[in-house]
Amino acid sequence: MFRGSIVALITPFKSGVVDEEKLRQLVEYQIENGTDGIVPCGTTGESSTLDYEEHDRVIEIVVQQTNRRVPVIAGTGSNSTREAIEMTEHARKLGADGCLLVAPYYNKPSQEGLYRHFKAIADAVAIPQVLYNVPGRTSVNMLPQTVARLADHPNIVAIKEATGSLQQVSEVLELCGDKLNVLSGDDFITFPVMACGGTGVISVVANIMPREVAALVDAFFSGDMVEARRLHLHLLKISNAMFIETNPVPVKTAAALMGMCDDELRLPLAPLGDANLAVLRTVMKSYGLI
Repeated sequence: MFRGSIVALITPFKSGVVDEEKLRQLVEYQIENGTDGIVPCGTTGESSTLDYEEHDRVIEIVVQQTNRRVPVIAGTGSNSTREAIEMTEHARKLGADGCLLVAPYYNKPSQEGLYRHFKAIADAVAIPQVLYNVPGRTSVNMLPQTVARLADHPNIVAIKEATGSLQQVSEVLELCGDKLNVLSGDDFITFPVMACGGTGVISVVANIMPREVAALVDAFFSGDMVEARRLHLHLLKISNAMFIETNPVPVKTAAALMGMCDDELRLPLAPLGDANLAVLRTVMKSYGLI
């Protein structure tokens, strides 16, 4: 259901509050440059520091601004199953096309706990749901066997795999077949994930280079492997630069350097360190971004 170049959108702030006008401009920038879908309130959108009212408002703005031109997949995950159900239902009522559900963090549930958590959400809310496996953030890896159990649920349509492991991606694809789409959660392996059978990427880099990320995915699915491989290698340096510190610090700094938003993060995230800022500037200059 969800495929192509999907951006994990940053949330712009100004003087401590969501900059709604900049958020609308970011949505337009993505659509104008070929992005196939938008994820508000994900990790890159600093969802963990948005209060409930802000969370709903960001989703509402993105839904309104896209106006059905591309799918909106709202981040509604939580380490509380009850809270995740409530947030997912809110997103459904706001008009989101789907929801992105991160594996519960901090609790460190068992594989059975993960299964029951995601099944409970899927049973409770009739909206297409994308699982999100990112053990580097959650301290728990949702194994392919657990994903395969969940893939039988009609409301679970895809998984964002951010383990960085092509072996795990391959095992998920082998076990699940065509029951759900597999999306790369790591820009630096989008091309090889698609080569294994993935259907696209939920991208950080697309915040600042949406046309190029979309071109990579489009080239692959049009059968132009030479061009897809070229773009994969071309984007590798900027993809790595987006993770020189914790996401979304580098990408939001990059967007600010490009004049797309203010360079404002919420604590406990701190501004990019001076040494890494110099590295980021050098990389961005090499791409002609600044």
